[in-house]
Amino acid sequence: MREEGGAASYDYDGDPRWSDYWSNVLIPPNTASRSEVVEHFKRKFYRRFIDPDLEVEAMTLTSSSQPDRGSGRSTSTPGTRNARTRTTASTPGTTASLRSNSNSFFLDKKTIHFSVNAWVLVVAVIGVLPLASRTLSNKACRLSLLGTALSSLYSLYILYGKPRAWNLLSVQAWFQSIIATKDFIRFVYCLTFVSSQIHFKFVLIPVLCWSLEHVAKFLRFNFNQSLFYRNYLENPCVWVEANTTTLSILSSNAEIALGFLLLLSLFSWQRNILQIFMYWQLLKLMYHAPATAGYHKSTWAKINRVISPYIRRHAHFFISPLSTVQRWWFR
Repeated sequence: MREEGGAASYDYDGDPRWSDYWSNVLIPPNTASRSEVVEHFKRKFYRRFIDPDLEVEAMTLTSSSQPDRGSGRSTSTPGTRNARTRTTASTPGTTASLRSNSNSFFLDKKTIHFSVNAWVLVVAVIGVLPLASRTLSNKACRLSLLGTALSSLYSLYILYGKPRAWNLLSVQAWFQSIIATKDFIRFVYCLTFVSSQIHFKFVLIPVLCWSLEHVAKFLRFNFNQSLFYRNYLENPCVWVEANTTTLSILSSNAEIALGFLLLLSLFSWQRNILQIFMYWQLLKLMYHAPATAGYHKSTWAKINRVISPYIRRHAHFFISPLSTVQRWWFR
């Protein structure tokens, strides 16, 4: 079929939406490297973004039953044969129950992740509302940051597990595998601001975007048959999924703006030099990490186009320090 050939020959690595889609797929780490699993989710991605008419078969990860042994001549009695038949007949039911238990446990993990993100979304909205008191807003900000940090750690554990051994080489290899992921970046982001003495409501904009995207995706894939979802939640969830790029751009703009706000905080009594250094290291990581590089590079390019002419005309003394900073940034 033409749709089958298009899905097989499509350049997934050249489509930035595929990396975002694959990074948000919640599957056990021992199955993420299997080729049939990757092909299955590629077909789902192709049906969702390219060809809605493409048929995607259900994925089965269980292996087939063991083949029968050599057909030797049996000397057992009829009663023994009947007992073996009953035992063999009961085996598929037992296998099915084990499969359902494992699937329900996997769904439970995704439900826990969704519940934390839904709670973060509600608390973050309370923190952003201008009608809330300053004390309530600050507490809501810290709780939403803490919830996002826990959610990110939980997602890292689901996707990457833990180090194979607690020695330096294993921990280093495990850390290198997660350092450029979205979940690790979000964890460090929340850790930077959760104990900060400076309270910017700007901090909650990326948190709102992340939790909103996750909640909408979970509701759309798990409650699309619900009457309440169809009446009240379907249109907002569809809008969120259709505007994930816009949310990512908004999040990257807020993250960069926070960096400049922290630089301005150097002139206040609440300044924290260590926090500013950590956050600008995080911005550098966001600039180079594949999951966030596209949005951050676009925003920094716009800033460079606006600021560079003014520096060349009116502030020549900034050219040399900026060159030093750029060498550190691109290193």
